[in-house]
Amino acid sequence: MSNQRLSPEILTAALVGLEIEKRKLDERIAEVRAMLGGHSPARESAAEPKHQRSAAARRKMALAQKARWARVKGETATKPAAKKAPAKKKARLSAAGRAAIVAALRKRWAAKKAGAKKGPTNAKKAAASE
Repeated sequence: MSNQRLSPEILTAALVGLEIEKRKLDERIAEVRAMLGGHSPARESAAEPKHQRSAAARRKMALAQKARWARVKGETATKPAAKKAPAKKKARLSAAGRAAIVAALRKRWAAKKAGAKKGPTNAKKAAASE
């Protein structure tokens, strides 16, 4: 529609009608909010105050963050870190120890194979083979 066809009286009537519809919608929204318990979930979260940390806690967090950034940048930390003990060398298996383990395994497997050749020792296996 062009603006030339709309007279001021028509626009005024349209405005009044839209405002009436808006009031009806606001009333229906209020009814639904009342059914929800008198408040909207969005407004509830906005109304609750956020938990604030104490000044001491914020200061500790700031110092810890500065120390982390200092480590990343390679600078010395604001607070000297406790010295760690030097890392222990990884335990290595000696040739003699390895030979002892291999000999024990061979002995164990030989005993197991010898037992298998004699026949099943388990009563259930014996009954099943008969």
